[in-house]
Amino acid sequence: MLLWLCLCWGFSPSAGQPDSELMARYLEQQLLADYSIVEQVARRVPRQAKFLQRLETRPRMSEFHVRSTIISRYAFTTVSCTMVNSGSEAREAVFEMQIPAAAFISNFTMSIGNKTYYGEVTGKEKKNTTDDKERHKKPPSPAEGRENGYETFKASVLVPRKMQARFMLHYEELLQRRLGKYEYTVSIRPQQLVGRLRVEVNILENSGIVNLEVPPLRNSKQKGNGKAEGDVSPPPSTVIGHTKTLAKVTFNPSVVEQSRIARNGILGDFIIRYDVNRELSVGDVQILNGYFVHYFAPTDLPPLPKNVVFVLDSSASMVGTKLKQTKEALFTILQDLRPEDHFNIIGFSNRIKVWQQDRLVPVTPNNIRDAKKYIHNMSPTGGTNINGALQTGAKLLNDYIAQNDIDARSVSLIIFLTDGRPTVGETQSSKILSNTKDAIRDKFCLFTIGIGNDVDHKLLERMALENCGMTRLFQEDEDAASHLKGFYDEIGTPLLSDIRVDYPEDDVEQVTQNFFPNYFNGSEIIIAGKLINRTSDKLHVEVTASNSKKYILLKTDVAIDLQSKNDIRGVPGLEDGKGDNNYIERAWSYLTIKELLNSRLKSDDSQEKDNLMEKAKSMALAYNFVTPFTVLKMKEAGLHSEPPQEEFISPSTDGIGEKVQSLQGHKAPPGIRRGQDKQRIKISKTSADGDPHFVIDFPSSKFSVCFNIDGEPGDILRLVSDHKESGVTVNGQLIGAPAPPNGHKKHRTYFSTITILSNKPERSYLEITPRRVILDDGERLVLSCGRSAVVRSRSLEVSISAFSNITVTIRDSISFVILIHHYKKPAPYQRNHLGFYISNSKGLSSDSHGLLGQFLNHEVKLLQESLNTSHQEVGQNQTEALKANPTNTLKVKGRLVPVVWKQRRIYNGQQEVDCWFAKNNADKLIDGSYKDYLASHPFDIGSSFGTINSL
Repeated sequence: MLLWLCLCWGFSPSAGQPDSELMARYLEQQLLADYSIVEQVARRVPRQAKFLQRLETRPRMSEFHVRSTIISRYAFTTVSCTMVNSGSEAREAVFEMQIPAAAFISNFTMSIGNKTYYGEVTGKEKKNTTDDKERHKKPPSPAEGRENGYETFKASVLVPRKMQARFMLHYEELLQRRLGKYEYTVSIRPQQLVGRLRVEVNILENSGIVNLEVPPLRNSKQKGNGKAEGDVSPPPSTVIGHTKTLAKVTFNPSVVEQSRIARNGILGDFIIRYDVNRELSVGDVQILNGYFVHYFAPTDLPPLPKNVVFVLDSSASMVGTKLKQTKEALFTILQDLRPEDHFNIIGFSNRIKVWQQDRLVPVTPNNIRDAKKYIHNMSPTGGTNINGALQTGAKLLNDYIAQNDIDARSVSLIIFLTDGRPTVGETQSSKILSNTKDAIRDKFCLFTIGIGNDVDHKLLERMALENCGMTRLFQEDEDAASHLKGFYDEIGTPLLSDIRVDYPEDDVEQVTQNFFPNYFNGSEIIIAGKLINRTSDKLHVEVTASNSKKYILLKTDVAIDLQSKNDIRGVPGLEDGKGDNNYIERAWSYLTIKELLNSRLKSDDSQEKDNLMEKAKSMALAYNFVTPFTVLKMKEAGLHSEPPQEEFISPSTDGIGEKVQSLQGHKAPPGIRRGQDKQRIKISKTSADGDPHFVIDFPSSKFSVCFNIDGEPGDILRLVSDHKESGVTVNGQLIGAPAPPNGHKKHRTYFSTITILSNKPERSYLEITPRRVILDDGERLVLSCGRSAVVRSRSLEVSISAFSNITVTIRDSISFVILIHHYKKPAPYQRNHLGFYISNSKGLSSDSHGLLGQFLNHEVKLLQESLNTSHQEVGQNQTEALKANPTNTLKVKGRLVPVVWKQRRIYNGQQEVDCWFAKNNADKLIDGSYKDYLASHPFDIGSSFGTINSL
């Protein structure tokens, strides 16, 4: 078309940017003013019309409109394209659209003049010899021309003279989280300048939208890179607006702006990236119309150590750019390995060369330097022995795991890269697959990378699927170095292993995969299913996983009556979405079909493959998805009919999908004690709570003693100090608040932070506030107090009951309970605070000290008379008679302490305790004075009474 315009108006293609803009502006103002009136198109072509019509070889695109609605990561996309044939004879109009390979087409319609053709999804015949295509119409092809992660949908039709054709394509996809972001991409490649071009994307995320960005348009050379380089500003004419949960992004370039981007109309990929708010909890569980989808992507977790073997193709076909870029990527990847990781490198062609024989080496500066030298000296030669290389890599990793006392929760993996097909050794794909599976034996995961067009994509994909890994394909002319580094970044930081998500069996059915060998930083685990217990008002969810030396159990109850939260009807910008209202159900069907397809790909049993195919086909037909087992057939809707509006029906799916689990033989973590959250916690009366009020229980004497500490805001009190013997120290930091009206105190103080330190058998500490728990045993873990969770390591267990309490158990012989006091509408003198209770002190030594610890292994005696008379010890049955006496005396370590009878509320205000109260900041009751129990900082261990030490 540009040539035609240049000849007509005397513009020179090489005249520079100003001429291009002048041409585009003329198009915009004169030729494309009103394409809705087809008859006027010819009149808008100025002089030399016949000459122009002879040069015009294709219909012009007058409109290209993309509208997308993304609801909780599930994207509905509609592409509308109008083409006008202004010529004097019928011409072929070709509609091409690149769509993500992971997407499912759900509808397609074509309107030519007064005729409309609609797509009907039907089951694919095993043998299709139909060749009676209509003469004027070619059926659409949804998978022509595959690029990296994308497929080209193509449809063509003959458009009569002076008429227009309108195409409308619908597809759906579940966005995948990579490197901490969801990425939604629209391909804008009309291959000509368009009069009206518009992209509109509406996003609704109830969790809250964060880090929304629109990078510059990406061309095919950059596709899959995932990172913008240089200019990071949005494309021209992009408008971005969003609230906490809603976002709207539009891209509406004029013809002039289009010509500045690309004169041939191939603008590139329009990309939106964003993330949602999240915390370490069971994740985001959304329920609507009897279906649920569960998104799990925790943060603030320490990375797990890795044992990784890089298996790199160095055959002759890797010569030149491919091997050079592979080396560049490996240099960067090696630099990113962590000190706790171990690694090795294997280069293979027709020969297999192992860098370090029979071992994996730790990450040290010298080892990294030597590894880089080895990679630098790799030279391309010989054939491709894929089977031998994988067998060598698997044996190397298996032997290392078996012969070394590696961390049981470290992550082992092989990263395999090739650019070709097997040519040396075992070349039969089925044999290579079975040999690889037998060698790995479900002990670690295999990640595969293919470069170029000659690679056996199906072999690499199936090897990864069968061995709990992932695969990536990169084109030969793309930036392989950045692709390789990007893929490694996705899997280079494992945070959890052996993740299992459980729901009550009587409440759910047809749940998608619920066990995952690994969770990598920046990714996301997604599970979906159907509810069968419609009478229940909640869904119980439990997540168990391993993180380094710790087991983690997260649990919660999700309210099922979430219609008002998850129903999108009436949400601004989403008013005309019809099928969108069933987005959770459609996300479940999307995931189920994907898993059925993967299960079929992995299966070697023909009967099982047929059964999986039939299930996938049945569900695809029910939800109108185009899959490998369904096709889109075009049918005429009749004369003068409007294109059918997209409307999704909720079909019955009973018996269609079944629970698909690909556990790969991995075992769930050992059972964690799963007591009911609502069970009463068993704790003693010995505590420090409230303002703060201290209570010490003396079971053998059958009475309790209590006292107050009138500290200052910011003071840190040493509650338990037994660092030398049991290795345990507990400190509590005070926060201030105004005193109540008419009170005798100048201010109130509460515990805002409880710090628990333990150095036996290994060092660890806990920092607890009303909002969160920080556990650090060399690796930092942050937990919310608003979510029930259990974390267990070899000597420490932390159990959180949401918004209620935290139980800390050390070596099964020491237990502390911290109560969480939250005020919905606090008075000016109230603060959210903590209460500290000792549940089990058997593991503390007789030398333990602190405001509470000094009394755990000592008894006090109550004397019968006042301080001014002779003293006589009181028997246990005489205590009641002394309660009326205004002044009594305790004998503590030879000291006489005046006390009065009081009642104290403890256990979160639900119980009362009768106690003997010691006044004046527990003067004479405690060793020394109040100031002797002040710590210098939260981690002060105080090795002996009155001294200060740091951990």
